[in-house]
Amino acid sequence: MSTYVYAISASSHPALPDGMGGVGDPPQPVRILKEGDLAAIVSDAPEELRPKRRDLLAHQNVLAKAGRAGCALPMRFGSVAPNDATVTDVLAERTEHYQERLRALDGKIEYNIKASHVEEAVLHRVMAQSPELRALADASRMAGGGSFDDKIRLGDMLAAAVKAQEAEDAAEVPRLLAPVTHAVSVGPASTGWLVNVSFLVDGDSAGQFLAAVERARTSLPHLELRVNGPLPPFCFVEPTGTTASAGAE
Repeated sequence: MSTYVYAISASSHPALPDGMGGVGDPPQPVRILKEGDLAAIVSDAPEELRPKRRDLLAHQNVLAKAGRAGCALPMRFGSVAPNDATVTDVLAERTEHYQERLRALDGKIEYNIKASHVEEAVLHRVMAQSPELRALADASRMAGGGSFDDKIRLGDMLAAAVKAQEAEDAAEVPRLLAPVTHAVSVGPASTGWLVNVSFLVDGDSAGQFLAAVERARTSLPHLELRVNGPLPPFCFVEPTGTTASAGAE
């Protein structure tokens, strides 16, 4: 039977509660696989695993209890290996990597920030920053809306200004928040959001990070900032790709 993997921890990680259930219907018993100094928190995998609410919540519940007991590297929902031996082989092959990640992520949590423009506010902002745009808009208004070509030109200039503002804001949000975090991971582009960034934060400093988010909201009133967290540090299990060191020590 295939093996469902919830998290990776040190072999010294405190035992989880007896009888804990994981994914599946009925819930599959959660158990520990040990290999040297590492352990994997696993269960048998259901034959037809789907992202149903029950199983998503079961996955999160195991991660929450494991995280409260000690540092555990969270696997994303649906992490399945062919069997137990495959899991322990990976632990053996990647021991150094997982030990480094356990040290780096001990006591850390993740916050994901998404941002989008408030349409009217960003239009006011780009107009205020561009004398040329204001002059063209004023001229069109005085001419009763202006000619068709004038309207096209104004629309193109507004669109370009908003696009440039998007690029500026996509860089500004991480710049404002990175100094109070340990690492930043830029997520994939998402429709409707110009920022999709995750931040690695000390669990004891969550209030400091959230205060920095509020300061960002004040300084960037043309943005809607959405905070998701605290989360297990999913985006930082692998220190590759778009992950970069930030300001906190």
